[in-house]
Amino acid sequence: MRRALAILALCLAASTVAAANTARAKSPAKPTWAQLTAQQQQILAPLKSDWDNMEPQRRQKWLGIAKRYPKMKPEAQERVEKRMQRWANLSPQQRNLARENYKRIARVPPERRATLREQWAQYQALPAPERARLEAPSASKRAKKKKP
Repeated sequence: MRRALAILALCLAASTVAAANTARAKSPAKPTWAQLTAQQQQILAPLKSDWDNMEPQRRQKWLGIAKRYPKMKPEAQERVEKRMQRWANLSPQQRNLARENYKRIARVPPERRATLREQWAQYQALPAPERARLEAPSASKRAKKKKP
């Protein structure tokens, strides 16, 4: 009898958790754009059009940035604004690619990451025509890979 009650209790608990998860999945993630404070909306303005379709963990990430933003130095604020604007201008495919690249680089050992940072800085220091010349072959290789 005790065993049957224990099983029944576990089943009820499991169904309650499943129902809560289902309800959470159906309801829109909070907060919606309209629920943000005026200050949050001002800081996160580049993300307005995507906000209500954003995954909850991404919203939380941006809310954390918005919370830290007022305490940042002006240079850091400017950097955040530029990055947010660039992010907002990316297509969903480009954003996914950026996330994948970030994850891949995060797995690289720290000493190798330092080398990659140096190489990136050297690349960014190149004049625009030289960068375009270097990018052209890799762009054509990607295009060839996409062809069936």
